[in-house]
Amino acid sequence: MMKSFFSLLPLLVVFITPTLHTHSNHKIKDRPVVFAHVAVIDAAGGSVQQDMTVVIVGDHIAEVGKAAAVKIPRSAQLIDGRGKFLMPGLWDMHIHTFGHNPRSTRSWYFPLLVANGVTGVRDMWTTGDEFPQVAQWRKGLAEGSFLGPRFGAVGWLVDGPAPVHPGSDVVSTPQEARDFVRRAKAAGVDFVKVYTKLQPEEYFAIADEAKKAGIPFEGHVPDAVRAAAASDAGQRTMEHLRNINIACSSKEEELMQATWGPQQRKEMFETYDHQKCERLVERFARNQTWQVPTAVLFWGEHSMTDPRMKYVTSEFREKWRRLPVRPVDTQAHHMGLTVVGMMNKAGVPMMAGTDLANPFIYPGFSLHDELALFVEDGLTPGEALKTATYNPAKFLGILDRLGTVEKGKVADLVLIDANPLEDIHNTQKIRAVVMNGRYLDRPALDKLLADAAAAAR
Repeated sequence: MMKSFFSLLPLLVVFITPTLHTHSNHKIKDRPVVFAHVAVIDAAGGSVQQDMTVVIVGDHIAEVGKAAAVKIPRSAQLIDGRGKFLMPGLWDMHIHTFGHNPRSTRSWYFPLLVANGVTGVRDMWTTGDEFPQVAQWRKGLAEGSFLGPRFGAVGWLVDGPAPVHPGSDVVSTPQEARDFVRRAKAAGVDFVKVYTKLQPEEYFAIADEAKKAGIPFEGHVPDAVRAAAASDAGQRTMEHLRNINIACSSKEEELMQATWGPQQRKEMFETYDHQKCERLVERFARNQTWQVPTAVLFWGEHSMTDPRMKYVTSEFREKWRRLPVRPVDTQAHHMGLTVVGMMNKAGVPMMAGTDLANPFIYPGFSLHDELALFVEDGLTPGEALKTATYNPAKFLGILDRLGTVEKGKVADLVLIDANPLEDIHNTQKIRAVVMNGRYLDRPALDKLLADAAAAAR
């Protein structure tokens, strides 16, 4: 079962200066922390429990109850929660810290994740050489020596001949594909990430071997594989809605065989078959094939004048500046809105992810943009919030420890100034963050932001 892969979720190292520890950056184990008279967001059901008191002792929630009934420890740091809302920490379920992303980026975007209330991440590309570093970070979590988002899962990418990214692990035969899965399992990675150029024989060999080895396979639906077949084969997540638009076309077979270009793309939109798309979505729901649309990657605004650009290192600002201006793809946006809304209504499980490390994806900030796009897609604010709180914990098999604000769970929490169930943009109004034993108030979070901006100059 999935839980066996995530027995102790790690923290990412955050390369920050000791000045972070100024203001109210407290180790919870040194002193209980109490949020009194606060509204607690029920991430599972999309409701609010008013006038609650939450007691945190060590790195866990010791008590949650009506304010009048909860006894407050005498030595506790008391935080007045009147008019504020306490929700579970957020997860970005598609980021890159390894692979094609230079290591230097870690020093600027991990602090930004923390400042934006992102307490957990799933890394989508870790190689065998890099995984020992992950193990070291996990050891740091157990010792309490690191501050940063939980490293919920790491994947090892495998592609076919002529891979998209140089340096990828490549398999050209079914036997090579099976051998790769065994190596990944032995290395201790949490899942195999299938990628774009895999051919059907190798892809289905990975699916079969992964099932035998008891390791999930997740990632892209390869160009040569139908989305329906990938779902039936047991692919646990599909990223970016890949191949789903083609699968919703009445000419799927021809489009899958065609050399892709503007004409094929035009034909894909013109031959959209709503009933066929509904049948595909029903299959995803039946197979419980998780979707991570990364909508912000495709439909977010790209502008060098974005005020968040001050947090981007000069190296990356210059790279982004040289990119051609990308107009808003209204057809793809409309299709994405339709499909995501349809999947949500059908009960297809979804998670929020940003594909962090790509241009114009801002660490932490873009996750809030993703949630807003989900609401634009037709999800309620509560349903959108669930994709970044409850659903990731359920997916990772750790719902007994994270994902909701309940007694006995790990204290990964975000205190905000307004109700996110009324307006999803309120998730950005962060007053404080609690991360596995540390309480960071607004001045401490502002210090993180200021340091990140200074480091980016």
